[in-house]
Amino acid sequence: MSLELTGKIIQIMPETSGVSKAGKEWKKQEFIVETFDTYPKKVCLSTMGEKTNDLKKFSVGSTITASLNIESREYQGRWYTDVRAWRIMDGVGNASSGNDQSMPQMQSARRPEPVGDPMSAEQEGTDDLPF
Repeated sequence: MSLELTGKIIQIMPETSGVSKAGKEWKKQEFIVETFDTYPKKVCLSTMGEKTNDLKKFSVGSTITASLNIESREYQGRWYTDVRAWRIMDGVGNASSGNDQSMPQMQSARRPEPVGDPMSAEQEGTDDLPF
């Protein structure tokens, strides 16, 4: 699952790091983004590894668009959800990382506008299909 979230950074947490059981070093940094919806939501996002350097290009108050993945996992009978930013762009959409894949922007979930009866255009003879 891959989504995008646009909002303002309201807090950047300290970077944490450690060593995994396999002996590999890791680092993680979390930050809070407030959306621009009618009823603004605060979302805690995280970055891992080298992506933490992308976050350092922004400060509290910056407007960003983050491409993110949402994943839940179970540990000892409890479930934990992680919202991980894999690309962070400024509010205009300029990528801060070298990964410049274009993705459709999803600001918030909205219901699609109702479309008229599909049969009415056919009945009225205003069909513009080429076949």
